[in-house]
Amino acid sequence: MWLVSFGLLFVLAEVYQWIEQITLPLPVYMVGGVLLVIASNYDKGICWFLGRDPAIPDESPPLPPRSSPEKLLQQN
Repeated sequence: MWLVSFGLLFVLAEVYQWIEQITLPLPVYMVGGVLLVIASNYDKGICWFLGRDPAIPDESPPLPPRSSPEKLLQQN
């Protein structure tokens, strides 16, 4: 069992050192950040951006109908 644990830790350390040497350009980080934002806020209503129905219904009250300026002047 200790041999398997040692081997796993060794592989993880080598993979970490290999990944540490990789350099990525800034646009790759930006795309990754955008994907993380979309994934983390998916349930909060980002679906409209993707063209899908939102998972959370809109609970805001409906807006009153628009009135013309003439009607506003007649009310005063």
